[in-house]
Amino acid sequence: MKRQSTNNGSNSVLIPFDIISAASQGDADAIKKILTHYRGYILTLSTRRLYDASGMPSQCIDHELRNRLEAKLMSKILTFNIA
Repeated sequence: MKRQSTNNGSNSVLIPFDIISAASQGDADAIKKILTHYRGYILTLSTRRLYDASGMPSQCIDHELRNRLEAKLMSKILTFNIA
């Protein structure tokens, strides 16, 4: 995957067009690559802070939210129109 420099100086990896095109046509391997690409972002969004009985915070992954985010991404991939 190709790296592109962003305004803040960090490098981000772009998903190749052929993978996006294949995923929008329903290719399971291409969809898996896109989900893998966004895994870190989805896990960050799914992280919740919980407090135990003594008030100590701990972080955990909300698996239901993670599954919902992945399902929403997959549905948007499949409805993505490449002109």
